[in-house]
Amino acid sequence: MPSRDNARLMRRLLVPVVCTVVGCSALKPQLVDASAQKPSNVALYFTVDTRAGEPVPGLSAEQFHIYEDDKLVSPFESKQTILNPEVAAEHYTLLLVDLSASVTQSGQLEVLQEAINRFTSQVGQLQQTAVYGFDGRADIVPIRGFAPGAGKVNLGTFKPQDPSTNLNGAVVKAIEVIEKQLDKASAPLRFGTLVVFTDGTDHAHRVTREAALREVQDVNFDVFVIGVGAEIDERELQAFSKSGAALSKDPSAVGAQFDAIAARIDGFTKRFYLLSYCSPARAGTHRLKVEPFLKDGKQGSVEYEFDATGFGPQCDPTRKPAFDVRRPRLSQANRASKEGGR
Repeated sequence: MPSRDNARLMRRLLVPVVCTVVGCSALKPQLVDASAQKPSNVALYFTVDTRAGEPVPGLSAEQFHIYEDDKLVSPFESKQTILNPEVAAEHYTLLLVDLSASVTQSGQLEVLQEAINRFTSQVGQLQQTAVYGFDGRADIVPIRGFAPGAGKVNLGTFKPQDPSTNLNGAVVKAIEVIEKQLDKASAPLRFGTLVVFTDGTDHAHRVTREAALREVQDVNFDVFVIGVGAEIDERELQAFSKSGAALSKDPSAVGAQFDAIAARIDGFTKRFYLLSYCSPARAGTHRLKVEPFLKDGKQGSVEYEFDATGFGPQCDPTRKPAFDVRRPRLSQANRASKEGGR
């Protein structure tokens, strides 16, 4: 079995360099993967964001124009359709919750529990979610394993074994849990997200801040931070939140902060599209360009080159794409936010 560091190196080397953004006036699509298989099926899995980095969800198949070698392919000929992304991709979000003494003895545990359940209910519509807790111990505690759909948790019975706060160490352990989950996922495309909630800062010093930050920057998935409470260090938490943060000194804002991050993750998940169509090509290599169009005229495009050798009739656009390369974990949000200049 390869070491963790070797596995990470292999995944970096496998990062696909297949996306070409052409003439994007207001949209910035990103191609994640593509496939072409007989009889004449072509499928693209991509995201659509604005150039400012905001997700563009809810587009229909009719809002995409397909060009082969710069010639528009008729929708009646292509039978283009949007497939359920679950046939090719799996998304996992781990919610890491600070359950040190400062949280469990604050009188706000019921409010926190409600916020967590609302979070998993929203994010769990399109992803598998898990909830882990941490206190001053070296290990994190599974409260709810990865599962689809809404899953309620009960924090009333949780008792911290160590009243301290091992924030840095917990982040490292949570990253390991997500990596293991992604490695055993069955889909060829796998996406991870870590969301960290805390009411303060690291006090246990089991892991240095620098070591934890290296882990956060090294992984190729999103990391969000929710920080609520008078003791939070906003600068420190911003450093961990490479994909976004919701921070407040007001303890009563915990629900609103959870809702804000849930909405952001939900939006970034819904801006993934799996577009499948039947190519009219029957031989040769061709340059495919797909352009999403919005009512206000905003547009952009992604390109992909495919080989149509042996293509023929009897194509079913609902066929599962041939994404046979297990891509590395890919970021839902931080790529878009970085390219949007955030």
